[in-house]
Amino acid sequence: RQGQAVGIAAGVLHRTAATMQGSQKDFEKAQEQLKLLKKDPGNEAKLKLYALFKQATEGPCNAPKPSMLDFVKKAKWDAWNSLGSLSQDNARQEYTELVSSLLSAESASQEKDAPPEEGKHAGYETIVVTTKNKITKIMLNRPERKNAITRQMYREIIKALEEAGKDESTLAVLTGNGDYYSSGNDLNNFANSAQSGELEKMAKEGAELLREFVASFIDFPKPLIAVVNGPAIGICVTLLGLCDIVYASDRATFQTPFSHLGQSPEGCSSYLFPKIMGVAKATELLLFNKKLTAAEACAQGLVTEVFPDWTFQKEVWARIEAYAGLPKNSLAVSKQLLRSVDKEKLHAVNRKECETLQERWLSDECLSAIVSFFQKKPKL
Repeated sequence: RQGQAVGIAAGVLHRTAATMQGSQKDFEKAQEQLKLLKKDPGNEAKLKLYALFKQATEGPCNAPKPSMLDFVKKAKWDAWNSLGSLSQDNARQEYTELVSSLLSAESASQEKDAPPEEGKHAGYETIVVTTKNKITKIMLNRPERKNAITRQMYREIIKALEEAGKDESTLAVLTGNGDYYSSGNDLNNFANSAQSGELEKMAKEGAELLREFVASFIDFPKPLIAVVNGPAIGICVTLLGLCDIVYASDRATFQTPFSHLGQSPEGCSSYLFPKIMGVAKATELLLFNKKLTAAEACAQGLVTEVFPDWTFQKEVWARIEAYAGLPKNSLAVSKQLLRSVDKEKLHAVNRKECETLQERWLSDECLSAIVSFFQKKPKL
């Protein structure tokens, strides 16, 4: 027993050390990424960054309080002192997250202020669709809500995939705008239906919309590449099994918290994930809410390749542009040979998953889990 206890303690220490090392690397990377900001983030953000940096590198405030007349030093001291006993590890994490949010906000602002993008398709509100250089890019575009997927977004993605399947592009790309790939389903859809007393109608219509949505991925005739630019949750993870290539930033994570929300898998993941990563690993992800890092997802076969975040977009798009120059019809025919064997099975799995979800959405267990989620949910 003593030997077992020592072994457990060593394992805990090893994991703690690994976590701290990862946190330190992210912290150092964030310091470099901060230099990429083109606009002044404002005094409030700069004071917060200063305080978190000092807390992360030196611990709680240990400097004497400056004179009231030294406004700059006093403001900095107050910001640092306000962090109290926040641990250095948590300070590093908060610093990293703040830098990421500042960069994402600036990126979103530049996207908004930029002139109309070449090849942009009209008629979309929740996604941005462009066709350029034989590539149709479908970008989830609700960065302020971490690209949470609404019913409208479902319908627009179905439409975009249908158009991309028929246009002159060689392949299609699915990605997200901002710091998240997607936070999964927008649960406000569910809550609104519950409050209006239309839960049964929502469950029936939602299951049919989901079936049609997943079917559009199963039937997509061209190569489909997922460019996972950040954390991915729920359905945007399960759909990765239906994509032909999955490229991920090293800061991406993958999680499917179905049981936590009283729900069940979708996107054909109940069939594809055990095939891709084995039953045991698929069970950890789909049943027990395990969050995978990009490296873990790659090792388990869900992700094709992982890239450093600061070179991610440049490296990935260089590859995709090279792929788009390959013979279009040859790629489409080859994809069909690879995918046609499972196509009928995938549609059957999709129907079964949607039927099961319809039942789950109407269960007391699911309703209680959703209510609990909103009670604990921080405001974005």
